Amino acid sequence: MPTVTETTQPLPDAVALPAARGPGVLSRLLRNISGVVGLVLVLLFLCAGALGGLGITPYPPNEQHVPDRMQGPSAAYVMGTDLFGRDVASRLMKGAANSLQVALSAVALSGLIGTTIGAVAGYLGGLVDNILMRIMDVFFAFPTILLALLVVAVLGPGLRNTILAITVVYSPIFARVARGPVLSVKEMEFVTAAHCIGLREWRVLLRHVLPNTVAPLIVQVSLALSWALITEAGLSFLGLGTQPPEPSWGLMLSEGRSLAEIAPWLVAFPGLAIMVGVLGFNLLGDGLRDVLDPRLRGLR
Repeated sequence: MPTVTETTQPLPDAVALPAARGPGVLSRLLRNISGVVGLVLVLLFLCAGALGGLGITPYPPNEQHVPDRMQGPSAAYVMGTDLFGRDVASRLMKGAANSLQVALSAVALSGLIGTTIGAVAGYLGGLVDNILMRIMDVFFAFPTILLALLVVAVLGPGLRNTILAITVVYSPIFARVARGPVLSVKEMEFVTAAHCIGLREWRVLLRHVLPNTVAPLIVQVSLALSWALITEAGLSFLGLGTQPPEPSWGLMLSEGRSLAEIAPWLVAFPGLAIMVGVLGFNLLGDGLRDVLDPRLRGLR
C-alpha cells in the first residue's frame, strides 16, 4: 500500500510519452529526406500565400491587360496571361492566399471539434463513446467530396461555406485519430494516480491525457491540410468554392480547361501549384510521423 506522503505528491501537468519526448525533434526531421522536401515545399507555399495575401504580386491579381491577353510565359509575364489579360503568376499567389485561408481555418476548426469529440468519447467510454462514435460513423458513410458538395449545396457557394463544408467533412477523422491514443493513455499509471489524489475529470483529461496524444494529432494536421487543399480546389473547380473574380487554383483550372490546347499554361501552372502544395504537406506529414513515432525509430 502506498503511504499518504507518496499519494499526495504533486503530479506534473503531463508525462510525455517517448513519441513526443526528447530533444532533437527538429534535427531528426532535418535528417529525414521526406520531411526536408516537404518542409521546403510547404515554406514555398506559405511564402507565396503570404505575399499574395499582402498584395505583393507582380501585378494586381484582377487587373486586366487586354492587349496582352493569352500571352505565353515571357519576361513581362512569367507564367503568361489568361483570356482577360490577367497575370497568371499574380493570380496564383493570390489563389495561394485564399487556399491557405480555407485550409488553415477548416483544419483548425475540424481539429478542435474532432479532437474534443474523440477525447471525450475515448475518456468517458461506455454509452457516451458509443453514441458519439456512431454519429461520426454516419459522416464516414459519405464519400468526402460528396459530403462537402452536400454541405455547400445547402449553404450556398462561397469561401466561408467552403470552410464550413471542409470542417464537417474532416471533424470525424480527427475524432477517430484522437480517440485511439486517449483510450490507451487513460489506462496508464500517472492517470490513475491523478484520479487517486482527487483531481477533477476535466482536469485529468486536459492536463494529463491530451498532452500525450499530441504526436499523432500533429501528423494528422499536416495530412488534413493537404486534403483540405484538394477539397477546396475541387469545390472551386465545380463553381461551389471561391467565386470569381477572386482567384482560386481550382477555379483557374476550370476557367482554363477549355483553352488548354491553345494556352496550356492556363492549366499547367494551377495544376502544378495544387500538386506541389498537396505533395509538400503529405511529405511533411510522412516526415513528422517518422520522427514522432518511436516504433519507426526503432524504439521500444
